[in-house]
Amino acid sequence: MSTTTGVHALVRRTHEERVLAALRSGGALSRSELAGRVGLSRTTLSEITASLLQRGAVVVIDTDAATRSGSGRPAERLALDPAAGQYLGVDFGHRRVHVAVADASHEIIASGVQPYDDEPWPARVDLAFALIDGLVAERGLHLGALQAVGIGVPGPYAGGPGSVPVSWHRHAAPGEVEDAFARRFGTPVVLDNNTRLAALAEAVSHPDGPSDLVYVRLSDGVGGGMVVSGRLVRGARGFSGELGHVTADPRGVVCRCGKRGCLETVASVPGILSTCRDRGADVHDLDDLAVAVERADPVVDAVLREAGTALGRVLGAAAMVLDPVEVVVGGEVAHVAPALVEQAAATLRYELYSVPTDVPRVLRASQLGDRGGALGALAALFHSSPLLAGYPAPAAADRPLLRRSAP
Repeated sequence: MSTTTGVHALVRRTHEERVLAALRSGGALSRSELAGRVGLSRTTLSEITASLLQRGAVVVIDTDAATRSGSGRPAERLALDPAAGQYLGVDFGHRRVHVAVADASHEIIASGVQPYDDEPWPARVDLAFALIDGLVAERGLHLGALQAVGIGVPGPYAGGPGSVPVSWHRHAAPGEVEDAFARRFGTPVVLDNNTRLAALAEAVSHPDGPSDLVYVRLSDGVGGGMVVSGRLVRGARGFSGELGHVTADPRGVVCRCGKRGCLETVASVPGILSTCRDRGADVHDLDDLAVAVERADPVVDAVLREAGTALGRVLGAAAMVLDPVEVVVGGEVAHVAPALVEQAAATLRYELYSVPTDVPRVLRASQLGDRGGALGALAALFHSSPLLAGYPAPAAADRPLLRRSAP
């Protein structure tokens, strides 16, 4: 693509964002009213609105005949199409892909999840595409007006040209997933570590605005993310927040990273289930774990509290260094096994007992559930603030926070 063509496309996308933002804030507007709000010429605005109408981003809902004074042809009023998926968030976990679609007003209009085994990356991408197609068909949506795609992946990822997550090296060529989504949808793609994106979702959904926090997600692996001084931290090589590979037990089992006794071997879903089975408990998945928790199985309770203690110590060290306002634990286990979260909170309080403070530190379970990574991928697309300083962005328009509506 030539430089001239690229600049033209960027300018056009910027104009489209301005028109969509005006409709988002002002509701239904005539083309004349839009021109006044966005500062575009009638000719340029006509071209932009024609394209948005053709793609389904906006629709004609009525005319101004009822309120119009004087003679002349009634003007059409344009509004956002609620069935148009404008932003797509995708979270590739170790064992499942989660997808969320947001409309132009940044409401979540559809979401879904598709499990998979240890599939190669091309197969995971195909499953994601099939899930997206299914959601579109089921909800009567369309993606003709899609503005951008955000993708979360496991493993350290620093971003930039040629960057590739550590966990991908044996599975995919650099840029394979970004290219696949860019070819499929013809839109800009933003990619980052999925747990760090989940931390972003927690930060922007905070009722008092983004706050300094430490986030950890317990799932098939253990990852984390940190917001420091109002900014989501990546680190020089993309390793920021990799709490799962902090040593919790130097004499513990060997982790998949090659080290021994990482927090992931103790507090991840596979680690917890494996320890429970080693001690004689008949638990093979999260459903079994939930049943064991419900019936107060003493072996399972002991394993969960040991995992919570290890987690609390690691979080205590992070909190001692970063001094966050809030510590958030996400992932399936946080909701299935509250004893783990309770033990982690108690251990964190002990670890920080000597630190004087007037600001209460809170350790809580995530309220976003397993959708956090996909919601964070969306937030990375349309959240413009110092929180994302230094992050790649598909557009520079000012955008409000993620709206947490149920799909």
